[in-house]
Amino acid sequence: MEKIWIVAIAVFLIINFLHFIGLKGYVKKEFGKKWLNIWGNKIYFWQSSIFVSTAGTLLIIYLLKWANILTF
Repeated sequence: MEKIWIVAIAVFLIINFLHFIGLKGYVKKEFGKKWLNIWGNKIYFWQSSIFVSTAGTLLIIYLLKWANILTF
């Protein structure tokens, strides 16, 4: 059971990092550097990052369970 938590946390952090890198470059290009200095925009940015990471983690864990790579 501990194995799944380690895998889930690692997958979550990897997806979150990749989403952060990709979206931060897009936001700076489209909206400018000042956009992320406003608290409301920062909250929206991190909220979307957490939602995408959670959905991606659930999908990957489900696929690993379906392929019988991960058992719990």
